[in-house]
Amino acid sequence: MPKNILAEMGSQVGLTPARQNKKEAEEWARRQSGPMVNPSFEPDDFVPHSLSPVKDEKKKQGADKGIFLVNMKEKDLQEVEEYEPYDNRVVEHPTTNTETLLHLLKGSLGTGILAMPHAFSKSGYVVGTIGTLVIGVLCTYCIHVLIDSCYVLCKRRKVPSLTYTAAAEAALSEGPDWCKACAPYAAHVVNAFLLVYQIGSCCVYVVFVSENIQFVLTKHFELQVSVLEVMVWILLPLVLINWVPDLKYLAPFSAIANAVTIVSFAMILYYIFREMPTIEGKVPAGKIAEFPLFFGTVLFALEAIGVILPLENEMKTPKAFVGKFGVLNRAMISIIILYVGMGLFGYLQYGNEAAGSITLNLPSGTETLASVVQCLLAFAIFITHGLACYVAIDILWNEYIGVRLLNSSHRLLWEYILRSLIVLLTFGIAAVVPELDLFISLFGALCLSALGLAFPAFIQSCTYWYYVSPSERIRMIIKNAIVVVFGALGLVVGTWTSLEGIITKFSGQGHGHGPILNATDNFNETSLVP
Repeated sequence: MPKNILAEMGSQVGLTPARQNKKEAEEWARRQSGPMVNPSFEPDDFVPHSLSPVKDEKKKQGADKGIFLVNMKEKDLQEVEEYEPYDNRVVEHPTTNTETLLHLLKGSLGTGILAMPHAFSKSGYVVGTIGTLVIGVLCTYCIHVLIDSCYVLCKRRKVPSLTYTAAAEAALSEGPDWCKACAPYAAHVVNAFLLVYQIGSCCVYVVFVSENIQFVLTKHFELQVSVLEVMVWILLPLVLINWVPDLKYLAPFSAIANAVTIVSFAMILYYIFREMPTIEGKVPAGKIAEFPLFFGTVLFALEAIGVILPLENEMKTPKAFVGKFGVLNRAMISIIILYVGMGLFGYLQYGNEAAGSITLNLPSGTETLASVVQCLLAFAIFITHGLACYVAIDILWNEYIGVRLLNSSHRLLWEYILRSLIVLLTFGIAAVVPELDLFISLFGALCLSALGLAFPAFIQSCTYWYYVSPSERIRMIIKNAIVVVFGALGLVVGTWTSLEGIITKFSGQGHGHGPILNATDNFNETSLVP
């Protein structure tokens, strides 16, 4: 990932760049919201022809039926229609279509794809394959919806680009009245989900690195160490890497981590296919009670909503990002195939023994190559922790804390205290419940059901609320309501099931020891197919 994308990652996913003084902060706030074409307009008064306008019922008698009346000067309307956000973007180092495609593919190779065999062990190989395809298509659709809504809002507000949080606030401000009342809080809600997701991802990374190092030490070197002890060992390095103030200093390490990841995945595929995978002893469909764990894991693995807008905003030809054969579709098709392949064949090879990360199934006790793979991926994910934590730090510092300390003489000290506290928080959560598979499922269901599914559908509804005909509005509401309900169910059920599993692990008890743990007992033995 090039330096400029790394440096802008925080700001483009809905965050603000570092601000040094109050004047700069005010200027950023102005650019975030963007000047309205007509700040006093009412939805019925401003209806661009290019955005599926609603016919004005107050047409003059005898007027041409194809003409829509708007209370706006023709010159102003023409300016709105002619404004092209893509043409007004200024990118210092724009990326080509191929580079953007590679960035998207690289972003898919992480802890999520390594957990896919375990996810398939919860769903079965038939349901897992179909489920991954369906979730992948739905995620792709929602990304298209978000990008389209951002483009339309940019066009109306005459700004080159909008962040996720700014788009959410802008969309709600143009929706129905009850949405307008919620608009000022939209950015905070999106930031909250982004923050929880990034901190959750960091918890996953801490557990992943610790488990793989511990596995190598115990299996290959026959040292008796616990995962918690390894976490303590890596705590100081984690704090230090998160003290790095600028992502450009991590860029060389990130490049090395990318190369290491590719080599490691090739080695993992070697172990999967070294002995032919078989369906013997594997189930086509798992239990209903465990399907939410599959859903959360696949969402965590597939959904890349945090990097979509940064990559699209950095492109030399952003129009090529969408479309039937655009960069996004080509990338998502490749990613879905990769995930189905890793999940399916990993499950067929290891069955129900598939661990929360397939690296833990490698024979590191007998083969040095397996230990090398685990160590290499531990290093790569360790670097990724710094990148993910950067986004969380950027949200808290630049949005809420740093702006209140602009005149403080200890501003830098407080920033490093915040960086350290975030690392300690991720360490503490990971140390309490070091369960990689449950963490992945939990944060996938809790955050990405909202960020990747429900929010984009809701943003589209608000964006086009007054700009489509009544019949189109009804169809849009029905379609997006289905997506929102699906995302909400995934959030509630997936989060509940993951928390139930965490409570069970934490308490050391099985099912049947309390109301929470008994919540899904009726389904525990029920298969997804008769």
